[in-house]
Amino acid sequence: MGQLGVEAMIDVTDIDTALTWHLESNHYPPVPVVFVETAKAAIEAANEGDWDRVIPFPEGAQVESDAAYAIVDGLHLGSFITYEDDV
Repeated sequence: MGQLGVEAMIDVTDIDTALTWHLESNHYPPVPVVFVETAKAAIEAANEGDWDRVIPFPEGAQVESDAAYAIVDGLHLGSFITYEDDV
């Protein structure tokens, strides 16, 4: 399903449901649902243009935090980003 599936989910449901579906369906192995809040925080930072904002990971993750750009890239969250740079 990939990007088209994500875009369809964004159009018909709330962000939590769309992210949960994306993390579980578009990754192998599936990304645990506890990363939804991390993904939302990274999306918020990216949409504000703050790509370097450090986002905390859920308790028990192998690392404590990472930059928003790395999370967006690693979790393939590009379809959730609305920020456009005025270059």
